[in-house]
Amino acid sequence: MTKKIDYEIFSLGKTVLQNGETLPDAKIAYKTYGKLNDEKNNVIVYPTWYSGFCSDNEWLIAEGMALDPNNYFIIIVCALGNGQSSSPSNTAEPYNQARFPSITLYDNVVLQHRLITEHFGIKKIKLVVGWSMGAQQAYQWGCLYPEMVERIAPFCGSAKTAPHNFVFLEGIKAALTADDAWNNGWYQKNPTKGLRSLARVYAGWGFSQPFYRHELWKELGFSSLEDFLVGFWEKFFLLRDANNLLAMIWTWQNADISDNPLFNGNVIKALNAIKAKVFVMPGETDLYFRVADNEWEIKHMPNAELRIIPSIWGHFAGDGLNPIDTEWIDNNLKELLAST
Repeated sequence: MTKKIDYEIFSLGKTVLQNGETLPDAKIAYKTYGKLNDEKNNVIVYPTWYSGFCSDNEWLIAEGMALDPNNYFIIIVCALGNGQSSSPSNTAEPYNQARFPSITLYDNVVLQHRLITEHFGIKKIKLVVGWSMGAQQAYQWGCLYPEMVERIAPFCGSAKTAPHNFVFLEGIKAALTADDAWNNGWYQKNPTKGLRSLARVYAGWGFSQPFYRHELWKELGFSSLEDFLVGFWEKFFLLRDANNLLAMIWTWQNADISDNPLFNGNVIKALNAIKAKVFVMPGETDLYFRVADNEWEIKHMPNAELRIIPSIWGHFAGDGLNPIDTEWIDNNLKELLAST
């Protein structure tokens, strides 16, 4: 049975990436909600996160919520490497699997900008919002296109991946590639032993210590801690392609909104360039996108506020799993969208 595709594809043709490599037929996957008004000024851009599909962003979109499709034209844009946009798993030889080029944050947003401007003819964006790697893309949108983006709302993310965050990613990468079946990226079947190992390493980072102490996995319907590790973590990553995960790890580890020809590695200059109204929303107990990093960032953005999500759900306070956290994020987005 052929799986139904519930998203659209924008083909960019032959595309030269930031590192000089070329994708012969680059593609951006996207999905829209609501209607673009005649003025084309009711636009919200909502990039995906690490390994997230279009559908994984939908929890924040609903009638009565800040991202209400009755009021806004919402575009979920998929990051390169996620398995829907151009990725190791869906790119033709010779750029498939282990040969897939390294993708930067800059590549993602520049190509998304082409979708927004060339395909939809949009010149103004009301809001760019995103969780985790989606938050990093929101920062990048803000500094690359300051005249276009009116507001950004990065939650549980940062403008540059911190060294400790980099080390955490080294751990999950090592767990995955230790599987002999990985075969340096040229596997015939997904290396499931490595994917299960990656999942178990990630499990110690995605949620906080209090989350586990209070056994909040029960609220997600799991009967035991082992049930949670298998039914939530292993199940999720077994549905992903190993090379896609590794490609996105590279993007995440090297994420830096200033690593491009516009800012030449000057993060403060890149943050200063963001003219948008900004609500930065870190998770209070996030173990790898830390509040302290965001506290430093807002000092260098001219119109930014820090709004800390008061949650013990760790990084996953930003993933729509806990209704209380979802309501908190939604209320802040409503306030941001109402601001001038």
